[in-house]
Amino acid sequence: MESVIDRACAAALYAEGDAALDTGASLLAAAPEADAEAHRRGEEFVRRAWDRGWHPADLVRFVRHELDERRASLAATLIAAETARYTELPPRWRQQLAELPAPVPRNRPDRFRYAGDLLELYRLLLRLPAIEPVGPPPGAAAEQLHRPPAADEPRMLTRIRALLAKAEATGFPEEAEALTTKAQELMARHSIDEALLAARTHSRETPGACRIGVEPPYESAKAILLDAVASANRCRAVWNDGLGFTTVVGFEPDLEAVELLFTSLLVQGTAAMTRAEAGQRAGGRKRTKTFRQAFLMGYAQRLGRRLADGAERVTAAADGADAAPAGELLPVLAARDVAVTDAAGRMFPRTTTSRVRGVTDLDGWTHGTEAADRAHTGGTPRGPEGEIRP
Repeated sequence: MESVIDRACAAALYAEGDAALDTGASLLAAAPEADAEAHRRGEEFVRRAWDRGWHPADLVRFVRHELDERRASLAATLIAAETARYTELPPRWRQQLAELPAPVPRNRPDRFRYAGDLLELYRLLLRLPAIEPVGPPPGAAAEQLHRPPAADEPRMLTRIRALLAKAEATGFPEEAEALTTKAQELMARHSIDEALLAARTHSRETPGACRIGVEPPYESAKAILLDAVASANRCRAVWNDGLGFTTVVGFEPDLEAVELLFTSLLVQGTAAMTRAEAGQRAGGRKRTKTFRQAFLMGYAQRLGRRLADGAERVTAAADGADAAPAGELLPVLAARDVAVTDAAGRMFPRTTTSRVRGVTDLDGWTHGTEAADRAHTGGTPRGPEGEIRP
């Protein structure tokens, strides 16, 4: 005999329009005894999303973009219930789960509205496209879920996080500049040490990938900033503007560096933009949107140049130093660059270069480039232009 949830899903999920949703919601609302089965059905949809390459943060971000925050919280509730089945999860999943929206209580006074939210969410989950898998899914073998860290990796990441946290918190631009610069130098040196160790021990480690959210507003500028951070840390970035994320391909220590630095620079850039915008408003200016767009674009472009310069300086200083005999480092790094490029090419055999809209606000651009200089210091700025490949 067909269950209530089967009839509700048949009515709502395979037809367009609000009338179909209303029919399914009416069936569920009138059957409180079907609530547990309805949620189990939702967990099944979530489980299918993992098989299609999605991660918890990707899923919540997509639901928020396509529907709203209320349904995103409902998705987070189903995700938390589904992932509780696994004894072990990939490391990035644990962090994503900790940052999910608060769970939604099941016993809602407006049963019809709640049932409609569930079914509209299920309709979206049913039609999720498959995306490129990054990292093992939940329930994978333990050896897939855990990469043995380098001896000094936890301590190094702790130092980097502490430096970036101080850079975000300080009210003094010069101090933020020095702290961020030191953090990037530590990242670059740690990457070099890992590369040399892998070469000497004939490690079989291959490039991996992670996804980082690039959300509106001003997502083009944010994607350019992330591309610059990825390039400076020997990774490749591919932006999917339709799904709201960038996939970063690289070796695991470099991926961690990209995640940390991009998040920090975005916080620093947003704070600097807010201060600059307040000054503009105090002067009687009201074109906030164009100012912000130009500010973040200038910030991203200038940082791209300076990050590239800084990475080159660290590599040049390390080549021939005590840690690497003369002539050993550059071939090792070149081999890793080739491995990353090949891995990105296999994951994304068809990419395009996207042109971004021109900047129309000179004041915003000027303030943004000045903020970039304060956030990170390096040698004489030089090209290249940031590239985005959606």
